[in-house]
Amino acid sequence: MIFGACKMAGEEKPKTTISVIKADIGSIAGHHKVHPDTMAAAARVLSEAKRKGIIIDFYVTHVGDDLELIMTHRKGVDSPEIHGLAWEAFKKAAQVAKELGLYAAGQDLLSEAFSGNVRGLGPGVAEMEIVERPSEPIVVFMADKTEPGAFNLPLFRIFADPFNTAGLVIDPKLHGGFKFEVFDVFESRKVVLKCPEEMYDLLALIGTTGRYIIRRVYRKSDDEIAAVVSVERLNLIAGRYVGKDDPVAIVRAQSGFPALGEILEAFAFPHLVAGWMRGSHFGPLMPVGLRDAKCTRFDGPPRLVGLGFQVSKGRLIGPVDLFDDPAFDETRRMAQLVADYMRRHGPFMPHRLGPDEMEYTTLPQVLEKLKNRFVKEELPYHIKKRVSEMLEAGSE
Repeated sequence: MIFGACKMAGEEKPKTTISVIKADIGSIAGHHKVHPDTMAAAARVLSEAKRKGIIIDFYVTHVGDDLELIMTHRKGVDSPEIHGLAWEAFKKAAQVAKELGLYAAGQDLLSEAFSGNVRGLGPGVAEMEIVERPSEPIVVFMADKTEPGAFNLPLFRIFADPFNTAGLVIDPKLHGGFKFEVFDVFESRKVVLKCPEEMYDLLALIGTTGRYIIRRVYRKSDDEIAAVVSVERLNLIAGRYVGKDDPVAIVRAQSGFPALGEILEAFAFPHLVAGWMRGSHFGPLMPVGLRDAKCTRFDGPPRLVGLGFQVSKGRLIGPVDLFDDPAFDETRRMAQLVADYMRRHGPFMPHRLGPDEMEYTTLPQVLEKLKNRFVKEELPYHIKKRVSEMLEAGSE
């Protein structure tokens, strides 16, 4: 059967793969909003793939200027066939974007040729392979104008903070805690840390959101996957600034995982994330409904959409637009106040990113123009003497 319904007793249950793959392929009037014709072009590609049985189901949407493909299938994580399908959908959408003269058409497609996997070619990818529970609720989070580390704080709160997730205290299925796979995007290495016993070690890393990113979360009792985040950083792939990374994440809910309300509660605080205008500024992450998933003020503030689905025999039942709710009005109001406060700093830190992050923006081009105008000054004698004494003392 196409949906791989439960087999005879004793046989292994089929696995469902959920793939969320996104790319900025061009938008209307700047880095603002995906054009509906580009979404339709991608949907036609996926609809044909569904008809052929390559995928089970799909949903095409957008957040700001990012085209989002949500797919279910039986082909596992990092399938060349599924990644090739996504690449074809993005190329078709980018072709429409170019025909319409949209801004930054094909921005995230860093190569002309597909090489078996979209990782490293520009698009962001979050995938998990699961054996479906009798009821399988998931949340797909999609952000615009920020980086993968934007999920570090909320994921910590969801899976390790009992002040956010009551189930960590009172639910026996969650009480044992979770494991966090942290990825170092600069060194391409990972470490797995257990909570609550290694909580402080975890926090020591993930507070550096530009480098150490929570990539996956597992339930500690049985290593069952609980969440996954895209960790692709475009500037490290391209070697230059080509837009912020705009990450996506998949989080499983209920029945051995945090409740939906506990997951969403982690986003009730609009924490500061890197990105916003030209990928060069800190700003509040504002949770919004799809109708407000467009970035306008100073190309922001950074936006987050959460869509809830039931996955049933591979089918995507839904979605529910989870942040399209007055319960998050105060969060949005706070985000606006924080945006006002940060904007008043103009080009000064802490609104503008620190020097390490600015190396991957267009600022180095400005510094290059000025480099020959810098004049070296001699240090005063008493300072040079003191430095010399310190160096001599250190050598001893």
